[in-house]
Amino acid sequence: MSAPFVLTLYGTTACHLCESALAVLEPLKGNGVYIREVDISDDAGLMERYQLRIPVLQRTDNAAELDFPFSLPQVMDWLQDVLQEGR
Repeated sequence: MSAPFVLTLYGTTACHLCESALAVLEPLKGNGVYIREVDISDDAGLMERYQLRIPVLQRTDNAAELDFPFSLPQVMDWLQDVLQEGR
């Protein structure tokens, strides 16, 4: 990966599960992956789509989504194609 790979984490500010998801993703930061946080409470469409699912991680390259709970190994498997390109 030459440019940072962006993942979007949909959640809200008062979501303890969202904080847990960010903690799982922390090791990816600075290793070619950027985590963009989106507060769904700022957008009625996002709120309707995600309110019962947050936190949700979305790939920006193909819009695939991964619902929490997830572990770092699960995320690594989910990103395997992108991470292999960077080798």
